[in-house]
Order: sequence, then C-alpha cells, then structure tokens
Amino acid sequence: MARMSFLSFLLFCLTSVAHGNKANKHKPWIETEYQGIVMENDNTVLLNPPLFALDKDAPLHYAGEICGFKVHNGPGGSGSAQFEAVVLDRSTGEGLVRSKEPLDCESQKEHSFTIQAYDCGEGPDGTNSKKSHKATVHVRVNDVNEFSPVFVERRYEASVPEGRLFDRIVRVEAVDADCSPQYSQICFYDIITPNVPFTIDNDGNIKNTEPLDSKRQHVHSFWVTAFDCGKNRAQADAQVIVTVKPSCKPGWIGWTKRIEYTPGSGSIPLFPNLHLETCEETVWNIQATVELQTGHIGKGCDRDSYSDRSVRRLCGAVRGEVDLLPPPSPATNWTAALPTLPSSDSSLVFSFNGSTHVAVVPDSVASAVSGDHFTLQLWMRRGGASTQPPANQARGNRKEEETIICSTVKNDDSYSHYSLSVHGCRLSLFYWPDVSAARPVKFLWKLEQVCDSEWHHLSLSVQFPSVTLYVDGVTFDPALIHDNGAIPNPVPHQRLVIGACWGNFTISHVINLRGCGYKGLLSGVTVRPGNVEPHSVVECLYACREGLDFGDLETLGSGMKVHVNPSQSVLVLEGDDIESFNRAVQQVTYRNSLRFATPGVRPLKLTTSLRCFSEENCLSLRQLEGYLVVLQPDAPQISLSGVGPHLARPAAEFEGLQGVPLFPELRIVCSLSHKVRAKQATELLTPLMSDAVAHTLDGCEVQPLGEELNPEREELLIDMEALKERGLDIINTTAYIAITGAESISVYEDVLRSIRYRLAKGSARFERRFRLSCSEMNGRYTSNELTLEVNFLHSLDSLYHPSHLLASQQQFLHPSHHTGELSGHTLPNPHRNSVVPGAATVIIMVCVGFLVVMVILGVFRIRSIHRRGEGARGGGKEGSNQWDDSALTIIVNPMETYENRMGIATDMEGECDDEEEVVDSPDDTSDDQRIIIKKEGRDSAPRRY
Repeated sequence: MARMSFLSFLLFCLTSVAHGNKANKHKPWIETEYQGIVMENDNTVLLNPPLFALDKDAPLHYAGEICGFKVHNGPGGSGSAQFEAVVLDRSTGEGLVRSKEPLDCESQKEHSFTIQAYDCGEGPDGTNSKKSHKATVHVRVNDVNEFSPVFVERRYEASVPEGRLFDRIVRVEAVDADCSPQYSQICFYDIITPNVPFTIDNDGNIKNTEPLDSKRQHVHSFWVTAFDCGKNRAQADAQVIVTVKPSCKPGWIGWTKRIEYTPGSGSIPLFPNLHLETCEETVWNIQATVELQTGHIGKGCDRDSYSDRSVRRLCGAVRGEVDLLPPPSPATNWTAALPTLPSSDSSLVFSFNGSTHVAVVPDSVASAVSGDHFTLQLWMRRGGASTQPPANQARGNRKEEETIICSTVKNDDSYSHYSLSVHGCRLSLFYWPDVSAARPVKFLWKLEQVCDSEWHHLSLSVQFPSVTLYVDGVTFDPALIHDNGAIPNPVPHQRLVIGACWGNFTISHVINLRGCGYKGLLSGVTVRPGNVEPHSVVECLYACREGLDFGDLETLGSGMKVHVNPSQSVLVLEGDDIESFNRAVQQVTYRNSLRFATPGVRPLKLTTSLRCFSEENCLSLRQLEGYLVVLQPDAPQISLSGVGPHLARPAAEFEGLQGVPLFPELRIVCSLSHKVRAKQATELLTPLMSDAVAHTLDGCEVQPLGEELNPEREELLIDMEALKERGLDIINTTAYIAITGAESISVYEDVLRSIRYRLAKGSARFERRFRLSCSEMNGRYTSNELTLEVNFLHSLDSLYHPSHLLASQQQFLHPSHHTGELSGHTLPNPHRNSVVPGAATVIIMVCVGFLVVMVILGVFRIRSIHRRGEGARGGGKEGSNQWDDSALTIIVNPMETYENRMGIATDMEGECDDEEEVVDSPDDTSDDQRIIIKKEGRDSAPRRY
C-alpha cells in the first residue's frame, strides 16, 4: 500500500510538471470495513487495516490529494459524536481515527460508525471535490482492571448442629464491576483469619474441617476476602459468623409460656419468635392447631358487658322482643323461684334441674308472642353449673328428651303449639300450626353444640313452613323434617312454660314433667313476634370480642391453609414447607376489641401433627401449653358536675304541675387516666386524661337520702315516652329511680336533666336531699356521687312565729325593695315580700331579739352619759339642753346600711354579731333623737325582713 501511494505521488508530480493542473475526474478510495481497538485510558483507535485513502487523479495537485475524512453515525447512532478522523498526510492519504473523550468499557464495550474520505478538489478553494464511498468502522473498547471485588453482603451468618461435617455451611459471594471476563471474574477466595476450623473454595463455599463443639466454642467469627483474575483484592473484607447449635432435638423453638395483653392494644402476635425444628427430617405435611380456652369467660368468650336488651339495641335488632326469663320483681314473679348463678356479664343466668325448676309465663305475657311468625333466641348450656357434664349425662348418652320451651298460643280464633327440645346431641322443634288438626311437623338438627356442656347462642326464626336455625351465628339446615302423623289434639288453652313440657298436652294446674324437664343453664330467653331477625343481627348478638386471628393472609405462602372456627377459639394451620409454615405460625395473633376487656387468664395449647415419607420414623411432637394474661384495663373516670350542692326555689314552684328540674345543668364526662413519661428524665410520671375512647353508660340512679319518697306528698317525674324511644329501661320506686340501658353520654344527660321533683299542696318541708350516680360496663366502673340539697323557700307572712318578742317588733320592720341572696342558694325569682329559707327563720328571730336587747342597753347607756355630763356642769345648763326622752324614737332597719345614713362603713363578723351607733342631732337638742342599728351577714348581702 505504501508503494502504491509513493508511485501515485510520483505519477502525480510528473503529470503536474508535464501538463499542469487538470480536472478532478476520480473519487478517492478507502477500504469498505475496518476493525479498531481502543483502550479505556487512551483515545487513539488502532485500525486494521490502517486508514489510507487513494486517488487515481494523483499526482495531480489538489485533485490527487486527500484533504479530510468525515465520520457518520452508524447503527448505534453515536459514532459521530464520540469519534473523529484526521488526515496525517494529504499526499499519501494516511489518516487516524481517535475518540473525542475517554471511553468507558463498563458503559459500552463496542462502537460502530461509518467513515468517508474526500479529496482537495481542483484548486485551493476545494471546488469540485470528490468523496469516497462510506466504509464501516467497528471499534472495541479494551477493559482496564480499575475495579476491585465487592462482597454482596458485609456479614454472613449460619447455624449448624454440633458434631458433624458439612459439605457447605454458608456461601459468600463477591462481584467485580469491570467489563471484561478477565477482570470481572472472581478467581479465588481466601480466609484471612488464622487458625479457624473452616476452609473456603474458589466458588465461596465454606465448610468446616473438623466437627464443631458448642460447649467448647458456641460462636465462630472470621473474615474472608476475594481476588479477581487481575489479582485485585476485595475493597472490603466480609465477616462470617457460624453459630454451633447443641445436638438437634426436633420440636418448637422459641415458645413463650406466658403472654401478656394490655387492653386496647388491638391485635398482638402470639408466637413472634416461634419456629419448628425437624432436624433435617423430611416431612411432607405439617398441621398445627392453636386453641384458646375462653369457656370460663362469661358465655364462652369476652363479649360486651351489657344486658341482653342493651346488646340487642347495639346490634341494631328490631324492637318488640319479650323477655321470657326477666329478673324477678313484683311484676315478673314467675322467675322468683328459679335459682340463679353469678355471671361475668350483666345477664341473669337461671339454673334448671329437670324436675322442680320450672317457669310458667303468665297468659298476659304469652298472648303478646302469638302468631306463626316469630324469632326465639336464647343462651343455653347443658349439664348444670359445672363445666363438665354429669357422669350419667356423658356426650351423646342422654336418652331422655329435655324440653327447653313449650308454648300454646292463640292466633285469632285458632291455637298453635310448638316446643323446643334437646335429645342427646339433637335439637328438635315440634310445631303444630293448628291444634284443631292432627298433623304436627317436627324439625330435627344433629348438633355437637347441644351436648358439649359449653355456652351456645341459639336463634330460631320461624316463618312457617320455613324454619331457620342459627347456632353461634352459623346457619344449620334441618337434618330431618317429617310429619309425626295423627296425635291427640291438645286442649286449646294458652300456656307458655320454660324448662318443662305438659303431659299429654293437657292443661292442669300441676305440671306433669314425665322426665322431660330441662337440665342445664338458660339466659336471655326472648321471643319477638313478626318478621325474623336478619343474619347480621344474629351474628352480632353472638360475636366474640376476643379470639384468634391471622395477621395478613396475603403473606401466606403457597401451599399453606388456615382455618378459624366461628367462635375464633381454634385456629388450624396446614402446609408442606417448613419455612413457609414457620412464617405463618408467627402471623397468628390474639385480638380483643373491647377497650375494657375482662382481665384474667386464657389458657393456650399448640398441638402439632407431622407426616413424613417414612411413617415409621416420623417425628412426634408433644403438646405445648401456655397461657395468655389479659391485664387490668385502665379504669375510666366518670365525673358528674354542674349540680348543686344546693337548689333553693319557692315552695310554690315545687307544687306546680311540672315541678322543678333537679339537674338542669348536669354535665357527664368520661375519660381514661394514663400514666405517660414526662419530657425530662428527672420528672415523675404524670397522669393525663384521654377522651379518645367512646364511652357508653349503662345506668344511672337517683336516690333520696334519709326517708324514702312519700307517694302522697312527693314524686319524681320523668318523660316515659322519651325513655321508650331511646330504648332505656326504668325502675321507679319510693327508694330510688334506676335508668338502665347502654347509651351514649349525651342521651343520659338529656334524660337526667329532665327529671323533676314535685310536691303536693302544703307538703313543703325545710329541705330534701338527693344523690345521683352513674355506671359503665355493667356497674364495673362507677362515677362520683353527686349530692343535691333541695331547699323550699317560704314567705315570712306564712311562717309561724313562736317568739312573742319577734311578733311585737314586727310593727318596726319596714319592707325594703332591695333584693337579697341567701348564702349557698340561688334565688332566681325574688318577690316583693321577703323570703328566707325555713331552716334560717329560727336564727333570724333570735338575732332580732338580740338586737332589741342591744337597743335597750344603748338607751340606758346614752341616758347615763347624759346624766354624768349634767353633773359635771353642776346643773348650770338651761332646760332646753337637758335630755328629753319623751320624744325618743327607735328605728330597727337591718336592711338599711349605716353607710347610707351616717357615711361610716362597719364590718360585721359572726352569725349574729351586732354593732350599734349612737348619734346626737346637733340641730335638735330636745327631741327626734334616733338610734340606728345595723346588722349584716359576713358573706351575703343585707337581708330583708
């Protein structure tokens, strides 16, 4: 190529000398493709073949010379921006390709672009220049070992059982950012900590060189490094920690026997650190059952601590239910003979022994639940008060039929009959739509719930011929519906019995049990005629506020299954992968939505079942037992304020038709007391009040102190319609008024503010005291006791005056138009005639008498002073200057202050402390001498008499 260029140059020179410049007839020529290499730290591209441009017009001046190269974009579109070509020798056409800036192999290893040569034309101005064809240039960027290896993790941890050799304990990994295989590959790893019983291969796998002993050394810690194939060492070494476990024992690791729960915490994980160790035994199925025992809490679990009626209202049930087992009272005496048991909630639990314990509901109540559309609801537990059934009543071995409720009711002109019974583990409803016909229908359910001696909630909705049964909020279809055939007609007479049946369906005054009496506990037995209850209401009535739950179902691994029973007391996990199973177990939670949860212990059990490929040698794990402790919740502070302590009104207002409201400005505030840490460590914990919890009162009581109310003279009035609309119950006796039912604070405020006290004509006394208190959570938390003293204000004209002295002095008492205020009382409507509290009348009369005595003493004192003055003057005074007591006038006006008469202020202290002033008139020395006596109370304005 060099020879051809030289010959062309000679030919160009000879032609130029012989002929001079000629026209540019030929295009320059270059190779069609070039391969180039450039280093990361260099910008000169080494091309193969070298870059030369030939021109057939050589040796013509200009026309045979190469003036330049032009770089065009290649397939990647970036060549022209990163590369340039320059001419080294115009006559030979030699050129050079270089990069405009340093290249980075890690960013782009190869570049492609096109290049084109052009000659100098026909003269110095480059006219008629010719361009060659375009040639492709491929440039590869050679890597430089500029990066060091970097470990993926700075710390690697592993745990192995002791006494064994392992092919691999843990694998470390390092990476290199260089782009070439030579410099980016990790050639070998090395343990730089000496004298450790471990080795590492070129792939980063670490294994032990001798069996490990946990007693000799429980944890091994050492450092490793890495080298790339360019012998660059890792930028930072990695730490490896190997924990030696004692000899493997299959079972659960991390089990905590005692778990504490603070009310209001929401959901908490029960087993956050629990995992299953199988000691490398291959298992293909794992099943774990978590059981939370809450049977000793109320009716099987923690529920709202309100009465059944209040819970129905809170669940949105339709009103109109009739309580068939109400608390005993004079109006509901049919439950008085039934024994009752204590309950953690506010419901009343009745015990039935199957023989003598029977409740016969009066006809007046039974007539209110007639019809073939009704909903029967009740709580039941067979077997009596103990948690275990009697020996002769084992599960499924109760041969005698036990009747829970038996009813014959009148529907217009006909009678219908039904009875609900249990027999072994079966529940049956015997229904006779018309006793005049002989075709009764029997609905039968086979249920484990009726014979397990646990509390269960039953809801039976009858829309004959359709019957729906809910047990613990779950629907059950009848296992059998059949016609019993011809049966003797019952006598058409209305009767409703609980706990027994009527022999031969005949009516008599003596109950013939025939062994059909119910043995167990009943509570909340209600019947509501009309449409059936919605399923949502039934679920709410039974719903437990505590139970087991699963944290996040989205995190449940593939192949995992979770199942929770309706009462959320049993949770079952099933899977085939140990790691997924361990993560799932740690997601099992306990939740309690009650802010004031029932404190106490809830036993926990964890039962595990494993299935292996070799069933003979499969692992067997023992049952784990523990307990959950629900701590005592923060006690709410219920504060009653805005009343009293005194209420004074004229007696006439109490004798009006509406009476006087006792608590018109009552305020009820409920809050929680929390101990929070102060900002500074030196400060003590300070209690703060929080109103973030929605409080619901369940009862308030107004009680007269001292004597009970006399119905002939006094009474407490309350708006019964307003109570009925709000669903509240009331017990109104002469000893107290009790308003019950779960409702908001604002509702109770409105109801209590409307309570009025009324007296019969002429029945007003001096005082009457009342006490108000409220409670929350079935009386578990009570408020402060607010005491109100009611004073009846009487006119002095109507009072009886036992003192003849007071009566004789009334001619000197002048009415005043100044209003007065009694200490501790409010007088909203003052009258012209002075009124004082009846209890203070005696004190006033004594004080007035004392004033009269002081007036007389003052007169004698003035006269004695006057006489001593005359003696000192030796009788030299005229008669006009002598004391004349014939015109003496004494005015007693306690309501007129001495400041108004004489301009002198006097502070009187004590209940009856008096001060007297003697004034001699300077203008009149013979008569109209007056003594003004002032009397004031210490803390009150002057009173009128």
